[in-house]
Amino acid sequence: MAQRKPGAHGFMDLRTPEYAYMFGFLQADGHLSQGAGQKGSLSVELSVRDVGLLRMFQRLTPYYSSITERTRSTNYAATHTSATWTVCSLEARTTLNALGLPYGRKSKTIAPPLGEFSHRDYLRGLIDADGSVGFTSKGLPFVSLTTASSAMASFLRDHSREVTGAERSLRRNTRDDIYNVLYTMEPAQRLAADLYRPGCLSLERKRKAAESLAAWKRPAGMRAACTRRRWTEAEDRVLLSLDDAERAAEVLGRTIRGCGLRLWRLRTGQGAGATRQ
Repeated sequence: MAQRKPGAHGFMDLRTPEYAYMFGFLQADGHLSQGAGQKGSLSVELSVRDVGLLRMFQRLTPYYSSITERTRSTNYAATHTSATWTVCSLEARTTLNALGLPYGRKSKTIAPPLGEFSHRDYLRGLIDADGSVGFTSKGLPFVSLTTASSAMASFLRDHSREVTGAERSLRRNTRDDIYNVLYTMEPAQRLAADLYRPGCLSLERKRKAAESLAAWKRPAGMRAACTRRRWTEAEDRVLLSLDDAERAAEVLGRTIRGCGLRLWRLRTGQGAGATRQ
């Protein structure tokens, strides 16, 4: 298959939505191996039903790569056919490694990249690789991420707080020492709509599942969700002028924690506009 040449910003410029998504997916579900000398490879193995995504990765990569299929028995099925995308280019591996894709085992060490990148596209890559989107057994919409990385769990929590207003406490479960970050009902609907925009690069089955969440309506008699309170420009000005979370909480009628977090975001340039809190 013909390989796509780098775009205007170059291969793996994470300001490009497709590359931000691709990098998030690779951090969660890719494997970077290193051999003797300069030998090594990047590989991603998925069910053959998702081979279309691997073909998109192939088109986005300006280096030679291959896609192979194999059928074998597993603990879950008598026969399972998978597709594996493989890139051996040293230049491609060096680029990905410098961005934060480590060689070998990586589950606890991966973290969001430094510098500017498309947050929602990157997060959608993580969800597509290591998360779930759909309805619970009780028919409630949900979006979740399973990860061993504290940095990844925190990134989802912080982004989702901005989008949905929902707070989440992060704790590893005692059985396997991982985080299961879960959003349900209206927060799940808002998060899915934010991540899975029309035409975005994604696993088709998860995009369809995300779109299906929009039709859910809270059943009559179910306790209403809490109303979100947006930060306004006027509140931001007060917060910056006081420059003290505790004093601002008294003046604005908000929590000290909420004021502290908002003040940090404004100082670091992550709180432009009336984002949700």
